[in-house]
Amino acid sequence: MRVMTKAYGPLEVDERQKITFPQGLFGFETIKEYVILDAERQPFYWLQSIDVEQVAFVIINPFLFRPDYELDIDDELLKDIGVTSPEKALIFTIVTIPGGGPMTANLQGPLIINRDARLGKQGVLTDQRWKTRHDILEELSAAKKSSAAPGTGGA
Repeated sequence: MRVMTKAYGPLEVDERQKITFPQGLFGFETIKEYVILDAERQPFYWLQSIDVEQVAFVIINPFLFRPDYELDIDDELLKDIGVTSPEKALIFTIVTIPGGGPMTANLQGPLIINRDARLGKQGVLTDQRWKTRHDILEELSAAKKSSAAPGTGGA
């Protein structure tokens, strides 16, 4: 399938990269069909609209920089995309790259994708730990420091 992309121009994309968000994404409810593309810089990806070339989001797996990330989402909300167990889900968060500030990730509004059915949904987390702007590099650095700390377990 041929897709016009914001980052790379026209691309041939495998049909298996296509993800449908039946309710769209917040602020983009009418755009439902996307493809996931590798970005030039890992660990990032592009979530590119199939229908609107200029609608594309940089996304990342939040567990890479926040290993303690938890999704407390009602199972009923995930049934319409067929997610019945964590193993069936891919989790991404949308990244914002402002001109003058840090690169941030929206941990409050994760993208949950059924890896088999290729259906997705944007969730809303109410846990106060998760904000719309988490500094990715700062938290990645903190995660590396805490995993390198010697013997911090309790008895």
